[in-house]
Amino acid sequence: MRKAILSLVAGTFCIAAGIPASGNIKFTEYDLPNGLHVILHEDHATPIVAVSVMYHVGSKNEDPERTGFAHFFEHLLFEGSENIKRGEYMKLVQAAGGQLNANTTQDRTYYYEELPSNQLELALWMESERMLHAKIDDIGVETQRKVVKEEKKQRYDNTPYGQLLNVVYENDFTKHPYRWTPIGKEQYIDQAKLTEFMDFYKTFYVPNNAVLVIGGDITVDQTKALIAKYFAPIPKGTKPIPRPNIVEPEQTAERRVKFYDNIQLPAVIVAYHAPKLGSDDSYAMDMLTNLLSRGKSSRFHKELVDKQQKALESGAFSIPNEDPGVVLMFGITNAGVQPDDLEKGMLAEVDKVKNGDISDDDLQKLKNQQENDFVSQNQRILGVINNLATYYTFLGNANLINTELERYNKITKADLKRVANKYFTKENRLVVDYLPKSAQKNN
Repeated sequence: MRKAILSLVAGTFCIAAGIPASGNIKFTEYDLPNGLHVILHEDHATPIVAVSVMYHVGSKNEDPERTGFAHFFEHLLFEGSENIKRGEYMKLVQAAGGQLNANTTQDRTYYYEELPSNQLELALWMESERMLHAKIDDIGVETQRKVVKEEKKQRYDNTPYGQLLNVVYENDFTKHPYRWTPIGKEQYIDQAKLTEFMDFYKTFYVPNNAVLVIGGDITVDQTKALIAKYFAPIPKGTKPIPRPNIVEPEQTAERRVKFYDNIQLPAVIVAYHAPKLGSDDSYAMDMLTNLLSRGKSSRFHKELVDKQQKALESGAFSIPNEDPGVVLMFGITNAGVQPDDLEKGMLAEVDKVKNGDISDDDLQKLKNQQENDFVSQNQRILGVINNLATYYTFLGNANLINTELERYNKITKADLKRVANKYFTKENRLVVDYLPKSAQKNN
């Protein structure tokens, strides 16, 4: 599934768990009366346990006048709780020999801890505290306002090409809430009152909007008992959980944008509206982006970087969104190359996929790459629990962790060409010339 949300769970303790000889990953799942869905994966390969909670809330659930809330909460919910002192959340995990982190997308927010297996109860207590007793007060909000704004400056405003995704989504979507990215606008975070943050928490960070996934050196019965101890008493959320149902209107003409930033070399971005996660076309789209850009033997690299030397770097990837999203292609121009020359080269390679031949060797290579990704992800406990949470949250079927590779293996050369011709059209694309600010003075 698209590299399990772009490999967000790589970390220090990414240890091999080992896919069973049968190829299947076994798990147990059930619901608590308060609506919390639970998935347990028992694996005794190493004395490590990973605990995660995925909340079905991302930036697309936000008020357009309060963007950035979901990402803000990713930070805020580390402030502590009624029973965990401010600033102690990370220290408790690290002192127990573990690691923890969180991340936010347009569709969900994900928290996880990885600890020695004798610390399972600590992780469950801490996640239950986050869900029931999070510390949401003026001190925490003001602290995190500063943290989030500084992150935006460092990762987006002051990083070369840091505005790339913002520019694409703002121009590729006109109605759907994907038109803003999780970082949001800092002025909305500044304007928001404490009551608004508390309301957001009580609406979305509730057991009936979450899945708890635990993997590693556990026993199912003991773990169930601990889950009942810490999570069963948490009341079900009572507020309606907003689910945006806006359908992005079909794009009928090419869109072109010039964007100026603090960069040295121009870049060209070509973005197409793409199929949603888990749809039949999405599997072929994954393979098409690999065909174009994965590795030095890919078409973009061989033609644009090596042969024509139009690009210093190039790539293509589809972004795994719950609703129809985008597939993004980019190239950074080589010195002296004009953006329109690079654009022509990129589009020529896209046209070759649409109108030319895809060999049997190409197809087999793509399937081998997908199998390698699948096995690599599921050889790590963190990869397993992330995949289980993602499959359940977005597609309602955790067992896709055992069957999704079959859908890639069923893709034919005809499927690849059909999907390429369906989505890679001029009417369906956005072209961004991402230019140095020095070029703005000359226009």
